[in-house]
Amino acid sequence: MIHIQVKPGNRDITSDKKPSQSGAIKPVSTRSSGTVYGTLLFLILTTAFLVLPVSGYTTTESITSAGKVYVSGYTIDPAVLFTGDKATVTFSVTNGNTVNSTTDQGVMLNHATFGDNDIRLVSGTYDSSSNVGPLQTRTYVFDVMTNALDGTYYPTFSVDFRDAGSLYYRTPVKVDNTPLMMSVVSKPDAFTESKKEAIIVQIANPRQNTVKNVVLEVTGNGTTITPATQYIGSLAANSAINTSISVTPDIETDLSMTVKYDNGDNHHSISLTMPIQFGTDKKQASPEISNILVKNEGGIYHVTGDVTNAGLTTANGVTVAALPPAVPEDPYKTYVIGALKPDDFGSFEVTFTASNTTTQVPILVAYKDSDGNIIASKYTVNIGSALDDRARDQGNPLLIPEIILVLIIGAGGWYYYTRKIKKQ
Repeated sequence: MIHIQVKPGNRDITSDKKPSQSGAIKPVSTRSSGTVYGTLLFLILTTAFLVLPVSGYTTTESITSAGKVYVSGYTIDPAVLFTGDKATVTFSVTNGNTVNSTTDQGVMLNHATFGDNDIRLVSGTYDSSSNVGPLQTRTYVFDVMTNALDGTYYPTFSVDFRDAGSLYYRTPVKVDNTPLMMSVVSKPDAFTESKKEAIIVQIANPRQNTVKNVVLEVTGNGTTITPATQYIGSLAANSAINTSISVTPDIETDLSMTVKYDNGDNHHSISLTMPIQFGTDKKQASPEISNILVKNEGGIYHVTGDVTNAGLTTANGVTVAALPPAVPEDPYKTYVIGALKPDDFGSFEVTFTASNTTTQVPILVAYKDSDGNIIASKYTVNIGSALDDRARDQGNPLLIPEIILVLIIGAGGWYYYTRKIKKQ
């Protein structure tokens, strides 16, 4: 409050007198004197308010209290932004004053904001006053976004004190457009139609912050994929994870793989295409037959031999059977060898009948791989040599007259020899 005191000296401000033109003294009007001094007092007060500070709260104590207020915590999610990303920034402001029995030590905070031209504020500022007591903390949350390129930026957080200036705090915000990486680390040398194969895909995060909600999606025309969608979850900075996919192609096609992930609440994705082409797997089992022997017994062919696994993986449930025009017959319509490890072999025998004109019969050798897929191969067996055996078993009618003739000649010779001896 401004106190102003006016001292009139020896004059009476209520009954001042001045000489008249005639030399006589006339009294001055009391009403006119009050108006002059009222106007003067108004001008003095107005000038005083214009010169003195507007705030009447700023004191040495309030400045000292405000000096102990500080930013005690700061977080940004995501920790590193892509260009165009939004982020949530949280500041914690703590009143470091201790409780004093004679002074409140609380501080009154007014306007608070955050950002600059590169890291733009997209949420509102804090414009209401709030009192932060001794050793208490006030939290401010802002939404920002950036269109800046790769680099580190330093936007400013500020909060005003009602009683003493403002608090300013600059913090770094990083922008990095490095995406996640995806690669195929394992696949077969070649795919086989309708055969299930395993593919191992690696997903890596070369960024400086953790990403979340990582999902792998795989599609392909004419292909059965298990699983078609995998939820990976969070992937920490500078880490990688491998995941397996089973693929059963019915046609040659392209496999499309997409990784979707969130950087904070911002959606991002990467894609990879892998061709599916049919061919021979160099590591698969390879049953080969050898030592074939064909016999004909009573019109039933007996084909025996060995099956050797010349491949690099185990052939499970190996079976051998004759195909048309052969007609399988007991006792060995289908011969089961079982599992053959690499370089292992097993013997077999199949029995069947065939027409007199049949000279070749296909033999089917089938096995199952580790996933239960049936893989078969055909081999041709020549049974023409066994036809002669059957003919000999049945006898040749053209040989009978010759045998009789030999017998007659032999008997005649014997008779002639014995008669000659008797005559002597």
